[in-house]
Amino acid sequence: MSDPAVHQDLPLAAEFPATDRAEWRRLVEKALKDRPFEKLVSRTYDGIAVEPLYGRAAGVAPVAGRAPGLPWRIMQRVDHPDPAAANAEALQDLANGADALALVLAGAPSAHGFGVKADNTAALAGALDGVMLDLIALRVETAPFAGRPIAELVTGLVAARKLDPARLTIDFGLDPLGDMARTGRAPLPWPDLSQRAGETAKGLADKGYAKARFLRADGRAVHEAGGSEAQELAFVVATGIAYLRLLEVAGFALDDARKRMTFMLAADADEFLTVAKFRAVRKLWARVEEACGLTPHPAYVAAETAWRMMSAPDPYVNMLRTTIAVTAAGVGGADSITVLPFTAALGLPDRFARRVARNQQLILLEESNLYRVADPAAGSGGIEALTSELTKAAWALVQDIERTGGVAAALEQGLIQKTVATTRAARQAAVAKRRDALTGVSDYPGLSERPVKVLNIARVAPAQQATQFEPLPSLRLAEPFERLRDRSDTILKKTGARPKVFLANLGKASDFTARATFAKNFYEAGGIETVGNDGFKNRDDMIAAFKASGARLACLCSSDKVYAADAADAATALTEAGAVVHLAGRPGEHEAAWNAAGVKAYIYVGCDVLATLTAAHAIVSKP
Repeated sequence: MSDPAVHQDLPLAAEFPATDRAEWRRLVEKALKDRPFEKLVSRTYDGIAVEPLYGRAAGVAPVAGRAPGLPWRIMQRVDHPDPAAANAEALQDLANGADALALVLAGAPSAHGFGVKADNTAALAGALDGVMLDLIALRVETAPFAGRPIAELVTGLVAARKLDPARLTIDFGLDPLGDMARTGRAPLPWPDLSQRAGETAKGLADKGYAKARFLRADGRAVHEAGGSEAQELAFVVATGIAYLRLLEVAGFALDDARKRMTFMLAADADEFLTVAKFRAVRKLWARVEEACGLTPHPAYVAAETAWRMMSAPDPYVNMLRTTIAVTAAGVGGADSITVLPFTAALGLPDRFARRVARNQQLILLEESNLYRVADPAAGSGGIEALTSELTKAAWALVQDIERTGGVAAALEQGLIQKTVATTRAARQAAVAKRRDALTGVSDYPGLSERPVKVLNIARVAPAQQATQFEPLPSLRLAEPFERLRDRSDTILKKTGARPKVFLANLGKASDFTARATFAKNFYEAGGIETVGNDGFKNRDDMIAAFKASGARLACLCSSDKVYAADAADAATALTEAGAVVHLAGRPGEHEAAWNAAGVKAYIYVGCDVLATLTAAHAIVSKP
C-alpha cells in the first residue's frame, strides 16, 4: 500500500498510482473468496492481534536507548569448568572481536550444567588471568543466592591487581528475585533478603565502583519457562521496581539507583516480537521513572539469545535462529548481546562454535552496520503497534504483581508461575501439533545428519533442594521430539537399524507422492525411518513388500480419490499381514469404515504429531 507522502519524496514511486487501505482490502477479499478476512490475522501468546498490513506510524519519536551510532557490546560467554581452559577461551575471544565477557560460574542457571569452577580467589584469578578488566565490560553470573561471596572475590581480585574500581564496567548481577523464581525457595524472608542485597550493593558503591551495575532484573527465567513476551517484560519491570526500592532503602538516591541495574531479556527467532519487546522494556521503565518523579534515562538492556529455541538435532539451524535473534535485539536497542553457540544444546561448545557465535555479531555490526541508526524500527506501523500492545499488556501484569505485594509475594503465592504455566501449555501444544514449527526437529528432520563436535565434558545436574513454592522450569521446546529421536538413536546403536514405518503407497506416483512426502517428514521427526517405494502393481506385491521391510507399522499414502476406492481393502490386507495401520490424511466421512478395516490413526496437518509419534514408538520399538 503506497503513501502519498512517499510519492512526493521518491520520483520513482510517483509513476505508480496511489492506493489506499480500502482498495487493498477489496482486492484481498476478492482473493479470499468465501473465507473471512480474519484468517489473515494471527495472535501472539499474549492475545495481541497481528494484522497482515500496517500503514506508516507517523509522528512517533524513536525510543531512547543505546546512544546513536554506538555499537552494542559483543559479550562472549566464558563457561568452561576448568579456569585455565576458560581463560584461554576468554583471551581468544577478546583477541578476535569480543569486547565484553559473561563469566558464567558453575551452578549458575544460565550455565546449563557447565560453568567456571571459580569459587575461590586463585581460581577466579586464573580464569581472568591476562584479561584487562579496565578495557572490557564484565558480567558475572553466579549460582543462586551466591552473588555476595562472588562479589567479594571479584573486588578482592580488583584490589590485588591495584585497579581503580571507578574505571571498571562490571555487572555484579545480584538477582535474589530471579534466584527465587528459578529455585522455588528463599534462604531468608524477602525483607531480610532484600536488605542483604541492598547492603551488598551499598558496600560495592562505597568501594568506589562508580560505573558498576549491582542488581540484575533478568527475564530469562520466565522465557525459559515458556512465558510470553508480556510476562517476561512484566517480571523484569516488577523486579526492577523491587530493586529500585531496596537500593533506596540501602541509601542510594533514586537517580543513582536506577543506573545501578541491568535489565536482561532473551532474544529469540520471532524477529518482530523480539524487536518490539526490547523497545517496550525501555518505554515501561521510563513510565516507572516518571512515576518516581525522575526524568527518564535510558535503561541498560542486555540480551542473550534464547535457550528455549535451541535444538540438538540439526544444530546448524541454530545459527539461523541466533542470527535472527541478534538482529532483532540489535535493532531493538540492546546495549550488549550474548550469543549461545550453535552446539550449546548438545554439550559444551568447542572453539569453532564459539567463533561462529562471535562472528555472527561482528558481521552484523561491521558489515551490515545494524548499529548506525538509532531505533530503526521507529515509525514502522507493525513494530510500533506490537510495541504499544506489548507495553499495555505487560503494564497490566505489572499492576497485578504489585497488587499481590510485589514479585516475592507473587512468586510465593504462585501468581507468576500460574500465568506462565498457562502460556507454556499453549506453546507446547502448538509445538506438538507443529503449528509452531521447529525446523530440523519437528519439520524437515534429517536422520542421517553427521555428529557435531562438542567438548568431552559432561553436564552437571543442579543439586536438588527442598522448595518452598513452585519454581519456574527451564526448558527447550524441542526436547519432547528430541527424546523420541534419542530413543531411535539408542535402538540404532543397539541393533544397527532404526525403528521404521512402511509407506503403503496406493495408485500412481501422482496420487501418493504428496502424502508420502508428508508422512516421511512426519515419522522421521520422531526418529522413525520410512521405507519408501514407487507404488505397487497389485495388493499382493504391496503385502510382500511390507513383510520384507521388517516394519510393524504401515501408513497408507494416496489421494482422496484413491482412498475412497482402495483404502479399506488395503487396510484390511495390511492388518491381516500383521501391520498396525495408519493413514495419511483426514478420514472425513470414511472414518467409521476405515476404522473397521483396521486403521488405527490418521496423520494430517494439525493433528497431535507428538502424541501420534509417541504411540507409534510403542509399536515400532518393541524388541
